[in-house]
Amino acid sequence: MLINVGSAKKPEFMRYKVAALTVDVKLGEVERNVSEQLALVEEAAKNGAKLIATPEMSTTGYCWYNRAEVKPYVETIPGPTTDRFQAIAEKYDCYIIVGMPEVDPKTDIYYNSAAFIGPKGIVGVHRKNHQYIAEPKWSKEGDYDFQVWETPIGNIGICICMDIHFIETARMEGLRGADVIVHISNWLAEKTPAPYWLTRAYDNGVYVLESNRIGLERTVEFAGGSVLINPDGTIDSYEDTNPLMYGEVDIAKARSKKFANGGNKMLERRPEEYMDIMHNTYLWNPLDFHSLYGYDPLPEGKKSNVSVAQVNAVKGDVAKNIQIIEERTAEAANTGSELIVFPELMMTGLVNADTAKDLAQTSKGDFVNKLIDISMKYHIYIVAGMIEKDGESLYNTAVLTGPEGLAGKYRKMHLNEIDAGWAACGNLGFPHFNTPVGRIGILIGHDAEFPECGRLLALQGCDLICFPSAMNAPKPFGLAGTNNWHNYPIPMGYSTIHWHLWRVRGGENNVYALFANMTSDYVVGDKCFGRSGIFHPDTFLFPRNEKILGAEEEGVVTITIDNSNQPGSVYPTNVVRRKDIVCMRHPIMYDVIVDKNAPVYDFFK
Repeated sequence: MLINVGSAKKPEFMRYKVAALTVDVKLGEVERNVSEQLALVEEAAKNGAKLIATPEMSTTGYCWYNRAEVKPYVETIPGPTTDRFQAIAEKYDCYIIVGMPEVDPKTDIYYNSAAFIGPKGIVGVHRKNHQYIAEPKWSKEGDYDFQVWETPIGNIGICICMDIHFIETARMEGLRGADVIVHISNWLAEKTPAPYWLTRAYDNGVYVLESNRIGLERTVEFAGGSVLINPDGTIDSYEDTNPLMYGEVDIAKARSKKFANGGNKMLERRPEEYMDIMHNTYLWNPLDFHSLYGYDPLPEGKKSNVSVAQVNAVKGDVAKNIQIIEERTAEAANTGSELIVFPELMMTGLVNADTAKDLAQTSKGDFVNKLIDISMKYHIYIVAGMIEKDGESLYNTAVLTGPEGLAGKYRKMHLNEIDAGWAACGNLGFPHFNTPVGRIGILIGHDAEFPECGRLLALQGCDLICFPSAMNAPKPFGLAGTNNWHNYPIPMGYSTIHWHLWRVRGGENNVYALFANMTSDYVVGDKCFGRSGIFHPDTFLFPRNEKILGAEEEGVVTITIDNSNQPGSVYPTNVVRRKDIVCMRHPIMYDVIVDKNAPVYDFFK
């Protein structure tokens, strides 16, 4: 495997214009496609763009029946087509990424590839590593890893379409120092810019330059929406259908890696706790794997009602907060709910170093005992946050209680700057808990901003991840409607919540995500943004089976989840047990994710 990594050196260009094409590609009409794109690329270069991207398979089209059909159109890299684009790169001193079907001249094997072309020739090649349903008809999975190339315009990584579904791909490029990840795609089946694109930029503090095609090809409608996404996950600029999208990159922003409330997206990682991400636990039938040797089998799946509560704890008043918990639990129980999730630090409200110690209790103290009483009274499981005292240490903890007592606890693994003033980092790993509702994992607040956390719980077979939170960022945001056609039920209109980090965390891990947030003042900065909700394990299921509360209101929402299996089937028939995304991972490439000496750490030492 080829592995290139970026450099901490200051590049020649710290701020520059970029461009991405949104074009309708015609299957097999190579000269027509290439000529149109050469003209657009040259127009962008004339207008000062230093980095220009074309869509996936932009030279030939995408929907090939088999190897024989695509054979007349495959090319080597470098080759005749890349030579034509390279002439523009040399003339205007710019960099161009072109999607095309590649043939390896030594092996005659075909790949879905991206050629990275610079003023002096080919900088590098990325071969699509995670294939969509179409590529196995004619090509091999890519074998070049997820590289980052040092250039005068910064450190550049590349992903192709489905590569970016997986948290690990962009993470590897982020850890190798990427400033910009160029994502070229033939994206479909949802309104764009796609939430996965936005999330990968946010996760890694990088720009994502996206070039996506439009048009209809062999019954497949492509979504357009080429975009430049900022390192904080917001949209710099995008074009729904116009052929050229322009934006501006600021390398300094990509290298800050800062969260909204301080802290560093890379340095706060805990790679020593992520070792299980190297395991390929969905390589085999999960119903067999998770019951191997008769140890810790998955609970029987079924339909269950589950709830989240969006409430504000009263600071320092444990008795009042227990009262709030009981009132909202009774409300959920009346809808038949078997599980309710409350926000982070629900026992005490948000605290700082001056108040935390006086409010702390053990996990066998009065607060947990009263939660158990409520669980028994309403026959329901409860997840709620507390300040846990264990010896001389304090932890930001969430407990899970049920009718049987204390079912488990999780200690927050990733502390924000306020937590770090009073709490120790969690030392229990990422445990899961088996209940009649299913296998449950817990992540607290800031943990969700580290994509490895949800993945580790998914690999254990979790059906649900509960997110007790007190978050004022990243705030969900909406998106204008699209002019690109989608068949019902895929939405096309304006939405107030197009991107919600916790919705993505559910979909990328094929779990139900139960996000319970506050709306009250945060310790510093903006108020908590509310928008608690329950999200489905299938990102592309429309209409969405989810419920989301408003930004200001308090209340409880409940939905019915389903982790059951069709009678008689020896394989999972439900996405939450099948985990369609998780089973397509490639852990053989993931060493850098657990490497405490990854190149990016040198940037900040």
